[in-house]
Amino acid sequence: MNSSVVLVEKDGPIAVVTLNRPQALNALNSAVRNAMEEALTLLEIDDEVRVVVLTGAGRAFSAGGDIKEQVAAADLTAEERARRASGGAPWTWHVASYRKPTIGAINGIAYGGAALLSSCLDIRIGCEKSSFRFLAATYGQANSTWSLPLIVGLPKAKELMFTGREVFAEEALQIGLLNKLVPSERLMEEAKAMASMIANSHPVMVQGIKRLLHQGIGAGLSDRYQMERDATTTWMRPVDPREGFKEFLSRKGE
Repeated sequence: MNSSVVLVEKDGPIAVVTLNRPQALNALNSAVRNAMEEALTLLEIDDEVRVVVLTGAGRAFSAGGDIKEQVAAADLTAEERARRASGGAPWTWHVASYRKPTIGAINGIAYGGAALLSSCLDIRIGCEKSSFRFLAATYGQANSTWSLPLIVGLPKAKELMFTGREVFAEEALQIGLLNKLVPSERLMEEAKAMASMIANSHPVMVQGIKRLLHQGIGAGLSDRYQMERDATTTWMRPVDPREGFKEFLSRKGE
C-alpha cells in the first residue's frame, strides 16, 4: 500500500496516512493524488481499520497543488488541461464522503488544495505551526465553496475565500476550522488518542451517524429526525446491552 510519496502505517484499528514529499512541502501533484486515492480505497474496505489519520511529513501538512506541475501543464492542449483540472475533484469528494471517520493532524501549512483537503476531513487537530489559506480565487479558480461554509459558516467562508488571507492556529480554533489545538510535539499523540476513542465506539454506528449527518445537510429538523427514525429499521441493528454497556458493567463490581 505504501508508495514513495504516500506512507501508510496501521496500528490496530487506526491507520495513519502521511503525505511524503517533505522537500516540496508535500505539494499535491498527480502522483500524490493517485497514491492517496489508492491508499484510501484500500483502507476503506479493510475491516480492521476503523479510523484514518491524515498528516504530512516534515514541516508542512501540504503547500497545496504542485505549481511546477501546473505550469508545465500550460503547454498541454485545452482538452488535456481540462481533464487534469477536473482530476482532483473526485479525489477530494472521496475524502469528504469517506465511509470511515477521518482526522487531520495538521502539522504545518495547509494552503490552496490542501486547505480544501483539510476541509473535507471530519475532524482537524492542529498545533502552533498550523495555518490555512484558501487561495483558489487568487489564481483564478474556485474550490471549497461546498465544504468550508459547513465548518466556519457562510460569512466567514466568504471572507477567507475572497481574500485568500492566512488563518493562523488560534483563529482557526476560534472559528471551528480546528477542533483542537495542542503543542506540536503532542500532535500525533493527541490525534491517535482521539482516533482510539472513536475506534472504541461501535463501527457500524459511527459510520452510520456520519452518513446521517451528511445526508441531513440542508434538510429541515423534521426531515433529519425522520432519517434517524428510518435508520432504526434499516442499517441500525440493536446491540446486545451486555455488549453496548460492557465498560459500565465491568466497573459495577469495583
